[in-house]
Amino acid sequence: MDRREFLAAAAVAATSPLPRLETLRQSAARQYIELRRYHLLPGAKQRAFIDFVGKAAIPAMNRAGVGKVGAFTVVYGENEPSLLLVLTHQTLDGMVSLRDRLASDALYASAGAPILDAPMSDPPFVRVESTLLRAFEAMPTLEPSAGAASATRRIFELRTYESHSDRAALNKLKMFNAGEVPIFRRAGLTPVFFGETIIGAKMPSLAYMLTFSDMAARDAAWAKFGQDPEWKTLSADPQYRDNVSAISDIILQPTAYSQI
Repeated sequence: MDRREFLAAAAVAATSPLPRLETLRQSAARQYIELRRYHLLPGAKQRAFIDFVGKAAIPAMNRAGVGKVGAFTVVYGENEPSLLLVLTHQTLDGMVSLRDRLASDALYASAGAPILDAPMSDPPFVRVESTLLRAFEAMPTLEPSAGAASATRRIFELRTYESHSDRAALNKLKMFNAGEVPIFRRAGLTPVFFGETIIGAKMPSLAYMLTFSDMAARDAAWAKFGQDPEWKTLSADPQYRDNVSAISDIILQPTAYSQI
């Protein structure tokens, strides 16, 4: 390319409109997954809040465009009174505007009035904390458990991998995308989602959720995973060493109204 051709090409590039950020966001197939954990007051208030989420909050979220919502209580690990919700969002704007859409839902306001209108002197819960994940390329959307529709007995495992640096976190993400997810499936570690932490505590990190029929099935699947030849090869690859500095793990059970 000579100088005149270069200048002509540069002029075209300069006048061509760049894609808008919103267009780039909405073209991405990877979902945003929100982990919303409510810290509850024990006893009657805990029961009332869990009931409110099932009867008023989740139906309103569905009406507002949120897909299936998971709702879980803790069985093992960090077992204070709490309720964990798992929400999926197709765009960041959809997540940010959810509260406004709920606020304009008259049915939600009526059905949830005892909780939504509670005075400061009698709060319905302690606080809520939220973590935002972006789904992995290897599993770009959340997959509800097979037993969700029929309320089949099942448990869930939520694991968080922390890394000592962004480079290490990206390297662990690369390892999952390089072939770790199919090994999970083959071993019976049935995934619900995998996501890299975009906003939240314990960053840099990633988190994922698995589902099993019971603890015996969970233990057998992890044992099978550890013996998988492809996993042994992948985990022995020097490029993937020292990328996880801490792991936290909780076992959950779905509420009667969980959609995942």
